[in-house]
Amino acid sequence: MLNVGKIEEGFVLDHIKAGKSLYIYKHLQLDQLDCTVAIIKNAKSGKMGKKDILKVECDINTLNLDILGFIDHTITVNVIKCGEIVEKKELVLPKEIKNVIQCKNPRCITSIEQGLPHIFVLTDAEKEIYRCKYCEEKCAEK
Repeated sequence: MLNVGKIEEGFVLDHIKAGKSLYIYKHLQLDQLDCTVAIIKNAKSGKMGKKDILKVECDINTLNLDILGFIDHTITVNVIKCGEIVEKKELVLPKEIKNVIQCKNPRCITSIEQGLPHIFVLTDAEKEIYRCKYCEEKCAEK
């Protein structure tokens, strides 16, 4: 049995769909932080069958909840202080995301204007559909 020690201060991302932890690691830019990160892939789960878990020992304010909510709003975010869970944060689909994904439409203004931010707006919460703010191209990633 694998044993990963508890963290003193930081956060634990639980109930990540199996295989998505590295995608989340990349989009949260955890590789650019000077902190301890444990990635647990394909852990057994009674609810999900298999799941991934990320344990990050750093200030909770470094976590961008909008990016995480966009990737998967069903992830559980446990805030850890003094080695104990002090809060569970609820994720929601953000109404707008900025510079997380890029518009794939070659005719979009973001393809021509290099400094323009890539902004996607939630247009259908039920189907989790985001569209480019400028050209209304449907988001291809998720």
